[in-house]
Amino acid sequence: MSGAQREKVDFELRGKTLQVYLYLLKYGKAAGVREVQKELGFSSPSVAFHHLDKLVGLGVVEKDEYERYVLVKKVDSGILHSFVSLGGVTLPRLSFYAAFFTTIAVAYIALNRSVLDLYALVGTAGASAAFWYEAWRVWRRKPF
Repeated sequence: MSGAQREKVDFELRGKTLQVYLYLLKYGKAAGVREVQKELGFSSPSVAFHHLDKLVGLGVVEKDEYERYVLVKKVDSGILHSFVSLGGVTLPRLSFYAAFFTTIAVAYIALNRSVLDLYALVGTAGASAAFWYEAWRVWRRKPF
């Protein structure tokens, strides 16, 4: 994808269009206009059609032989850079760093109860707290 195309996708892929994209990504198979409207709570099928048509124009979605829409290209756009999907669950990327530092802090405390070093404790617990806080901030802005 060229730079101009990527900028266009970043600009167009927000709001309800992003909701439709994420629905198709999570659903994992072809979906019809009314199905998208119902699942996302849009006021009419024309709203769903408009956003599906935008995705077709971006080259992200295509129609199949049954006039259903299927995702053909995954894009990593804007806010989506901050998330990762694992088995249908979408989590902030920072939560993995938070979990890592939390594990290090707990292991350090468990293995060194008798001789805890204040700097090591503050470093690991502080990093853990900072990453959990940042992961929570990203999670609050989630687009889905």
